[in-house]
Amino acid sequence: MASAEAGTRHVFVRDLVLSARIGAYEHEKAAPQRIRLNLDLAVREAAADLGDRLENVVCYDSVLGRVREIVQAGHVNLVETLAERIAAVCLEDSRVRRAQVRVEKLDVFQEAESVGVTIERLNPFG
Repeated sequence: MASAEAGTRHVFVRDLVLSARIGAYEHEKAAPQRIRLNLDLAVREAAADLGDRLENVVCYDSVLGRVREIVQAGHVNLVETLAERIAAVCLEDSRVRRAQVRVEKLDVFQEAESVGVTIERLNPFG
């Protein structure tokens, strides 16, 4: 996602594990379950020097704060819905050109490490 030609840097979050109320089945609605999130953002480079100032970059701490709010907002049936909401929040910053979001449920099948979805969305204004 980082590209000198496209003028983008890669901002990412790897393997964030949270407790979420997620799942379409009745037994999933009874209690939270563990999910793992991965975010990859293609961020437009600033024309000017960053000045070593936090407000001049897309801050992963701020992004994670918004992600946590979405996850804690209440029950969601589908991992796809959660991924779409997270991507939409990431794309609210016009510097983010592309957001790739992976949401995995970790405790669904004993035989599998995880199940989930990966989506990629483009910023129409980026």
